Amino acid sequence: MTNAPAMSPRSAWLLILSASAILMLTMAARLTTGLFLSPINTATGLGIASISFAMAVGQFMWGASQPVFGAVADKYGPGRVIVLGGVLLAAGLAATPFVSSQWGLLFTLGVLSAAGAGAGSFSILIGATAQRLPPERRAFASGFINAGGSFGQFVFAPAVHALIAAFGWVSAMWALAATTLLTIPLARPLSGKPAAAASGASASVAGHGALPALTLGRQLREAMRDRSYLCLHAGFFTCGFHIAFLVTHLPGEVALCSLPAAVSATSLGLIGLFNIFGSLTAGALGQRYRMKWLLALMYGSRAVIIALYLVAPKTPATFYVFAAALGFTWLATVPPTAGLVGKLFGMRYLSTLFGLTLLSHQVGGFFGAWLGGLAVVRFGDYAWMWYADIVLAVLAALVNLPIREAPVARPVAVAAEA
Repeated sequence: MTNAPAMSPRSAWLLILSASAILMLTMAARLTTGLFLSPINTATGLGIASISFAMAVGQFMWGASQPVFGAVADKYGPGRVIVLGGVLLAAGLAATPFVSSQWGLLFTLGVLSAAGAGAGSFSILIGATAQRLPPERRAFASGFINAGGSFGQFVFAPAVHALIAAFGWVSAMWALAATTLLTIPLARPLSGKPAAAASGASASVAGHGALPALTLGRQLREAMRDRSYLCLHAGFFTCGFHIAFLVTHLPGEVALCSLPAAVSATSLGLIGLFNIFGSLTAGALGQRYRMKWLLALMYGSRAVIIALYLVAPKTPATFYVFAAALGFTWLATVPPTAGLVGKLFGMRYLSTLFGLTLLSHQVGGFFGAWLGGLAVVRFGDYAWMWYADIVLAVLAALVNLPIREAPVARPVAVAAEA
């Protein structure tokens, strides 16, 4: 395998810290939207189901934009993509208070801000750092960057709740929009293309020697025929379903239990805090153990955690323990999933291929956010959504078991045709 060019420790840390800070800001904007659901409903009277649908479209757009922006970043470098994303994200958030229809929310929250957050999210950031770092540092870097997103949730969830309570949701939304513009200067260390990616040398796969460059089209066709890659998609669908449902509807679940809104903000913050530990742990363990086992364990544990939550008394302490336990696996699935994609296909098109798994993640996210709104309107609570969470978690644990952790066999003759 052709390794990434040598990089000084200082430059490597600057790269990792910049990517982590960008994800902190973009994920903070995405993972605090549920706190605005009730205030927007009060201001517009659109109804929980209608607003949930707009947010569900945002979940899907966040995922759909990542393979597109990932392909652009793979070809031209991630710096410009991140700058564009910062502008779109800030514009979408800032414009939201000026709209009062479902179509308006679909455009601001469902398209603009979601696409902007996608341009500064996992696939672009992890792909950019993986292409620049040596193999032995990639798992740690993925975990550290992922922890940045969780830290954003930990800091911003209670901060946004406090701003809404003190100044109203409009001021809170504008403050969040202004904060996301910080992603623009942070993009500078990720500007340009890494030498390995630019030359196509990183298309080489361990065990196959130096192969001619592989085109994106052939790489995509190869990936879509690979069973292990498709299994990763299936597991990530469940992860997205879980996360979008909770981010969008945990405040509603807390309200149904007659608890104050501060409980939901604190719970979201705890999810982010404990996922920092989960992400770092996943990144470290991914260097020592088979990543498919880590994924199966995380998905399986979610089924147990949710089942225990359902039978527990609904007190603030229950929500805090539930948030801490679930938070440990929250987005800790990202480092091993990205690592497996890199193991299977190499680094050359990692941003694109991992972006496609995130699209499946957000297809699940669309259904998690939307069906949660429909469930509470139809049945008056979220019971059936919790049951669906458990079933999907078990299936996701099982679907990860047959994944292989070896590079795709690619004959030299076939590679030469690319």
